[in-house]
Amino acid sequence: MQGGMLLGPSALGRSKMFLDNVFPRESLTVLDTLANIGLLFFLFLVGLELDPASLKRTGRSALAIAVAGISLPFSLGVGSSLVLRDAVAPDAPRGPFIVFMGVALSITAFPVLARILAELKLLTTELGRMAMSAAAVNDVTAWILLALAIALSGSGSPLASVYVLLSGAAFVAAAVLLVRPLLVHMARRSPDGEPVKESFVCAAMTIVLAAGLTTDTIGIHALFGAFVIGVLVPKEGAFAGALTEKIEDLVSSLLLPLYFVSSGLKTNVGTISGAKSWGLLLLVITTACVGKIGGTVLTSLLMRVPVREAVALGLMMNTKGLVELIVLNIGRDRKVLNEEAFAILVLMALVTTFLTTPAVTAVYKPARRQACYTHRTVERDDADADSELRVLACFHASRGIPTLINLVEASRGTRRSKLTMYAMHLVELSERSSAISMVQRARRNGLPFSSRGKQGGGGGGEVVQVAFEAFQRLSAVKVKPMTAISDLATIHEDIVASAVHKRAALIVLPFHKMLSHDGTALEPLDRAYHHVNVRVLRKAPCSVAVLVDRALGGMAQVSAPEVSYSVLLLFFGGPDDREALAYASRMAEHPGIALTVARFTGSTAPGDHDKPAAAAAAEVVPMDEEAIRKYVVVSGSVRYEEVAAEGRQEVAAAIKAMGRGKNLVVTGRSARAAPVLVEKSDCPELGPVGSYLATAEFSATASVLVVQRYDRRSDPTCDSPGEEVLEDAVVGAPMPSPAYTPTRAPAVAAPMPSPASPAC
Repeated sequence: MQGGMLLGPSALGRSKMFLDNVFPRESLTVLDTLANIGLLFFLFLVGLELDPASLKRTGRSALAIAVAGISLPFSLGVGSSLVLRDAVAPDAPRGPFIVFMGVALSITAFPVLARILAELKLLTTELGRMAMSAAAVNDVTAWILLALAIALSGSGSPLASVYVLLSGAAFVAAAVLLVRPLLVHMARRSPDGEPVKESFVCAAMTIVLAAGLTTDTIGIHALFGAFVIGVLVPKEGAFAGALTEKIEDLVSSLLLPLYFVSSGLKTNVGTISGAKSWGLLLLVITTACVGKIGGTVLTSLLMRVPVREAVALGLMMNTKGLVELIVLNIGRDRKVLNEEAFAILVLMALVTTFLTTPAVTAVYKPARRQACYTHRTVERDDADADSELRVLACFHASRGIPTLINLVEASRGTRRSKLTMYAMHLVELSERSSAISMVQRARRNGLPFSSRGKQGGGGGGEVVQVAFEAFQRLSAVKVKPMTAISDLATIHEDIVASAVHKRAALIVLPFHKMLSHDGTALEPLDRAYHHVNVRVLRKAPCSVAVLVDRALGGMAQVSAPEVSYSVLLLFFGGPDDREALAYASRMAEHPGIALTVARFTGSTAPGDHDKPAAAAAAEVVPMDEEAIRKYVVVSGSVRYEEVAAEGRQEVAAAIKAMGRGKNLVVTGRSARAAPVLVEKSDCPELGPVGSYLATAEFSATASVLVVQRYDRRSDPTCDSPGEEVLEDAVVGAPMPSPAYTPTRAPAVAAPMPSPASPAC
């Protein structure tokens, strides 16, 4: 809206040379035609987002809020319309002007509100659900009032207006009785998981255009017919998602912006001049805010909604946007609004929409209850060794599912303890209608939602669901698919909140590079995914593992009896390496896993030569020795090697030699005694060893798992001292096992800080 106004006579359009060269008069007809075609299909998409079944389930509170949110601002709009008409548009027809003014002040932009709520992570909360339900009712009512306003604004006698209204009602009845069965038939012939027939898509688009032509001929507006058809399309199955995917990118990216340009060329803020005009603008904004916010707040309080939530709900319902712009443009085209009245109402829509997000953020911030739980690491005491292990495994696309499933299958072990996998699909929230449709199927607790039954949006949800259901039937692992839809700048909050809510002990994150289709190299994804991993590592409420996927087990899921992997664990010492060892030892329980533990005993890190070796050994050796005894010696099924390598070149050569033929290499993120193996890395969050393992120099076939152990001292989600953390504690050396005697005392370095990247 701002861009359109800048191109119009309010700013750049003041230059005659600019208008003559960029928007010559003969081009405006083509511009308006394309803009209206885009608007026609956009209203069809808006109808697709609106599920009539949800209106039936609208609660008493949401219905009362919707009624109050329409009636009070409409009533106040009638009063202010009389003042505005006498001041700026005395020649406008009284009846249509009053109705258009009332609709403009009482409308709530349903699509805009949905995106604001999603960005604020309120869409799946109880407050967001109530706002969306009330906005849906408001949206339908506004279109009915708009049809009334258009009918009244037509030329002719009052009988002509009655004829237009009756014809519009007849059109809706005919669409329900004749068009709806045809749409249902096409939806039934479009099963999930299969492409929708092109003929069905073409038929649906033809129906939309025909409906627009019919309502335009009746005298309402072409947009009304497109909206009705969108509402009538069945929301179940793949048909609605396929229609959305086919047209939304073209409409949202190309045609719809033309409508903003077309509207901006008609908006001249310069017509608002003098104290009287600015006073009228202030009056309209005040009337809109008082009517919408006041009516919603009072009704919410009567429904026993808390005060803060009631105020936030009122601010949300005051959202204007594209739907408001449509109403104003229709009024201007019908000669009901002149240039000054049009400009005043456009600025009102801009101001009220601008206020929504910061005002709601200031008034209402839902406080999520942070649960403090015990099992936040894979490494546990002997008393808790048989407790359930919960893993939150994240993935970007369906290509990462086989490796994820193969990793979890290899990690299930054979103990009595159960393994529960929460498979979270990370979906970027965009302006696409399909993303909003997916969010509307969310649970009502403000967290990412579980995938139950069929998913909409055509984003591969059915494929994901089937893959994990098949894995659960063939394995002893309990799998619960989830979906997190959020902006990539804040999706880490969803991951952290879900880990706390599900009491996860380990979060598995996908690396920000994905294996190419030919399997020869890692291709970088969006840089934002890299920042997601960095933020989760910094704020994680449990242990974290970053998975560098090089097709573990191939590009398909491997069944349990056919699992045959060779796994290498690199152990340099420190809490992260001990956590990695605990996870790898669980994998070693699988009969198809051959685990090799390589302990580096001679490597040195920068700064170690200034620190007495005895002090360093006294600080960390006891805990490392205990971990080796517990997970290597006692199990008896692990191959153990000690590697004496010093310096970057020797350590890198040893790792490369031992990694040949391995399917998976596991290491700690902050290996204490490891040297920096890569001078300049684009993934410093993997630590000194992990950064090298992610390079093509190390391997092109071995997947990598870099583990970071949970540290309660840096966790903001848990304030109670539920779990004692003995990191870096100086304790007495344990008695060595009779079956195990170290051949060399490791030279242990001082704790090495995690490398930091300026880009992170």
